[in-house]
Amino acid sequence: MATTEDRVLEGAEPTYAELLARIEALEAAASGVVKKTNKLTIIAWGGDLDRIWPTTILATTAAASGMESTVFFTFWGLFAIVKPGVRITGDNWMQKMMSAMNPGSAQKAKLSHYNFAGAGPAMFKKLAGDRQVAAPDELIATAQDLGVRLIPCQMTMDLLGLKRSDLIDGLEEPIGAATALAHMRDAAVSLFI
Repeated sequence: MATTEDRVLEGAEPTYAELLARIEALEAAASGVVKKTNKLTIIAWGGDLDRIWPTTILATTAAASGMESTVFFTFWGLFAIVKPGVRITGDNWMQKMMSAMNPGSAQKAKLSHYNFAGAGPAMFKKLAGDRQVAAPDELIATAQDLGVRLIPCQMTMDLLGLKRSDLIDGLEEPIGAATALAHMRDAAVSLFI
């Protein structure tokens, strides 16, 4: 029996039944395809200044250009959304040590390279200020104003002993990795910074 492709090659028109079969096969194949939306999702895992800055710049730029924008803060990235006055957190000595070793808040973030005993971040902030580039803490506030979804990771909060009250105001409720992945699944752009 000749297939539809064979009939087309021979110049014969496919039958109605063959066309219906092809449509059903295409629909079945397309049912598993996830439709991408005009959405940016960023997994912010790094708490260094040179990771927080691009995260906040990209999130605010996406929101300002009409994209739905979500940032999921996990591991060291979570410290970017800790309130500036919060320093030592946690219930046990390990959690307290982890928080003591991390500066907490975007304002106190260090560079991942070229820290130079604190001179590196100061130089970077000076260069940015001279070129009217907003600081990460300002960009976080702008992100909130633009409707960027800023979401903390519940598991990381539990690991590090952070409470909701330790984080800046205006964040969404904490979620886990499975929910974060669901956000990423239909995003046109997903980044891990």
